[in-house]
Amino acid sequence: MIQRIQSLLFLLAAGCFGGEFATSMASSDKMVNGIFGDQLYTLADHPALQVIAGLGILFSLVAIFLYKNRDNQIKLGYVVTTLAVLLPIVALLLFMNEPNLDNVEVSDNAGLYLPIGMIIFSVLAVRFVKKDNKLVESMDRLR
Repeated sequence: MIQRIQSLLFLLAAGCFGGEFATSMASSDKMVNGIFGDQLYTLADHPALQVIAGLGILFSLVAIFLYKNRDNQIKLGYVVTTLAVLLPIVALLLFMNEPNLDNVEVSDNAGLYLPIGMIIFSVLAVRFVKKDNKLVESMDRLR
């Protein structure tokens, strides 16, 4: 039973990071030079967003296979959580610095809400790893 729940949670976090590549964060009603050149704001509009999402996928998947070293798994879980918080912040900063958004109506899409899932899944995964670590330490005391 140990390590099953957090492995699924890390996999779901990786799926949310990967889902960012398939969905758009926002759409506009007009074509505008810049991030809304194709009327969609996606990860493909800036390399920093792609790097953050790619690292989120990679670290989430690596954390699954660190089940023998729970301390490193917890540290990597914190990194995944940080990336999950950093992705929407960087996306928002890039959006706010876009100069060509006068008279353009922007609507949100599903990709805007995926970071919420990333954060929830990574925090829960870290919590369950800590719980397993506590259980193993208590069992070692009994020996």
